[in-house]
Amino acid sequence: MAQRFHKMHGLGNDFVVFDAREAPLVMGPARAQAIADRHSGVGCDQLILIERSRVADARMRIWNADGGEVAACGNATRCVALLLGGTPAIETLGGILSSEAIAGGASVDMGAPRFGWDAVPLAYAMDTAALPLAWDGLAPIMAPIALSVGNPHIIFFVPDLDAPDLAAIGPTIEHDPVFPERINVNLATIDSPDRIRLRVWERGAGLTRACGTGACATAVAAIRSGRARSGVTVALPGGELVIDWQPGGTIRMTGPATHVFTGELDMAAFPA
Repeated sequence: MAQRFHKMHGLGNDFVVFDAREAPLVMGPARAQAIADRHSGVGCDQLILIERSRVADARMRIWNADGGEVAACGNATRCVALLLGGTPAIETLGGILSSEAIAGGASVDMGAPRFGWDAVPLAYAMDTAALPLAWDGLAPIMAPIALSVGNPHIIFFVPDLDAPDLAAIGPTIEHDPVFPERINVNLATIDSPDRIRLRVWERGAGLTRACGTGACATAVAAIRSGRARSGVTVALPGGELVIDWQPGGTIRMTGPATHVFTGELDMAAFPA
């Protein structure tokens, strides 16, 4: 059976998007992983399934390339908002997100960040604003910061963004037992209060050209610690996002989203 899909990306973070609002589509870890494979499938960082929702305009489900389902993906949310058009409310495992499609992209309210150790989550109680943790190969300016923006992130502010070997360090931190749901690893350098440069090791996907939730988490950590101000530009290898956040409020992320092509996939080749 042929199934229509959209290939989209946000700053190079790419997705295979299925719109299953009219005809339900069975999706699970093995099928998502097979479709995401860049050699024998379509290829993507994340697979996105749009479904009907009883509480919003649409429901978005997200699988990483390794087949793990996750609660949030900022770049994918912008792509879905662009695909749906208008100002859709999008239900996710992390909550309902309001969005607005704009020329060449979208603006999304990503909800409020959570700072409690059990909300990240961590394996045991500690100060998430200054984690008493360290890993070989990292020399951060300050103790790392952890928070949740629908999925878990750890942020290291470093003097030289390119010095740490993120490809080597990322998997070690992602799978550290202190993070029971694994974690996204962010390395950031502050250029000014209005600009941050960022690299991300994304759990279940590895090094990525862009991570929307990583940009949100890093901007919040920088603003909360007095290193940046709201409306900060976060520059990733794939491009730039603008993040607005005031303490006690929700995070607004604005940036590009691109529809690359539409195709059809023989789903019989990818058993559920």
